[in-house]
Formats: sequence, C-alpha cells, structure tokens
Amino acid sequence: MFEARRPTTRSRSALNILELIYHSVVRNIRSGHRNALVGLILNMLQTMILVAAFYFMFSLLGVRKVAIRGDFLLYIMTGIFMYITHIKALSSVMGAEGPTSAMMLHAPMNTIIGIASSALSSLYIQVLSLSTVLYMYHAMINPITIYDPIGAFGMLLVAWFTGCAAGVVFLSLKPWAPEVISVVSMIYMRANMIASGKMFVANTLPSSMLAMFDWNPLFHAIDQSRGFAFINYNPHFSSVSYPLKVGVVVLTIGLMLEFYTRRKVSSSWDAAR
Repeated sequence: MFEARRPTTRSRSALNILELIYHSVVRNIRSGHRNALVGLILNMLQTMILVAAFYFMFSLLGVRKVAIRGDFLLYIMTGIFMYITHIKALSSVMGAEGPTSAMMLHAPMNTIIGIASSALSSLYIQVLSLSTVLYMYHAMINPITIYDPIGAFGMLLVAWFTGCAAGVVFLSLKPWAPEVISVVSMIYMRANMIASGKMFVANTLPSSMLAMFDWNPLFHAIDQSRGFAFINYNPHFSSVSYPLKVGVVVLTIGLMLEFYTRRKVSSSWDAAR
C-alpha cells in the first residue's frame, strides 16, 4: 500500500516526468525569495545596474562612437542579457540537487529532473526580467526596434544552453573537490566579464585580438545576437553553429561525468569534510 504507483505506458511516464519537472521548477523559483515578485525585481535591478555601469563606463571612456549604428543602450543590453543568462544558468545548474540530496530520497525524483528544473527556472526568470526591462526602456525612455527578434531570442537560448552545459560539468565534479570547483567556477564567471566580448564588436577587432575571444561560445552568441538585433550589423567572424556544437559536446561530457559521479558518490564524503 505504501509503494508508489508507476506509469505503465511511455506517454504516462513522459507526463509524469514533465509534472515532476514543473513542480521542481516552481519550487526552485520560489526558493530564491519568499516573495516571487520581490525575487523578480531583485533580478531586474541586477540587470539594470550592470547596464547602467557599462553605459557610464563607455561614456567616460569615449568609446560610444565605435559601437554599432543604432540605439547605444540596446547595444549594451544585448551583451549584458547574454552574459547574465549564461552565468545564471551555470550557477543554477551547478547548485541543482545532487545524488546525495534529501530530495533524491523520494522515489520519482532523480538528478536529471533536478538539473532540468534548475535550468528551466533560470531561463524563466531571465526571460521575464529582460522582457520587463526592454518594455520599460521602450515605453518610458526611447522606442527601440529589434531587426529579427526571433533570431535574437534564439541566441539568448544558445547562451542559456551553453551555460547549462558548463553547469552540468561543474555539478558532476563538485562532489569530488567542492572547494576547488567553487574557485574554478568563480574564475570562469569573472573571466567571462572580459572573455565574452560583450564590450567589443567582433568586426572591428584585429585578428590578434580576435583569437583571444573566438574560442568562447558566449562570444559567438553575443556577436550573432547583435547581428539579429541591428539591421546595420552583419557579423563576419562569429558563428551560430559553433556555440551549439560546443554546448552539445560539453553537455555530453557533463552527463557522462554526472552518471559516473552518481554511482560513486556517498553522503559520508561531506561528513568527512
């Protein structure tokens, strides 16, 4: 009588997994702050503070003239939105429920559902935040026009996907060396402040500087998003397929590491530490 009922068909199994992911997403969103509206406002404030900081920095340095022809603040926001979405996805997936978590004691729950719910909750918050910020800017300050909004949103999904893939790798390695992985992930996030290339336009970079950035899939996502956002910019030195390929490879490696870690990890590791 205490045994959980198991679905007998593939469709019911799929619906059961989707229901678990949905409830886990809601739990992750509400766990960020007691009030969901306050949590959204705090995330919006973080985005607006970064946009304002880069706007004033660019104005003080006098580099506004090298930006893409069009709305200068939209040029900044394309880089900030992609960067924050990537970093938030990485942090959220890295902090997902691990194999020794108390949630894994419940029979239907597993680490894949935990990873998926963390990734989707991060995407939900970021899309809601950036949509609100863009609407406020469009309605209250300066009307903007995005040349290809579907393509620009697609690049946002690419930035989110690559962040999730990197987060799975960090999550799978964290039980083995939590302090080291925390430091490495922090270095990765801080390095992407520069390595993402959100402060530069790829078409204007010399080949010597371009080699410093084109290894980074986030750099390609940001540059391509500006190509979709601005009618006057056609990116020549970035690719849509490169970040997707890198994301798939990194995600595959991360899932393999997660499967191996899930079989080996023990609650006694944390107790020993």
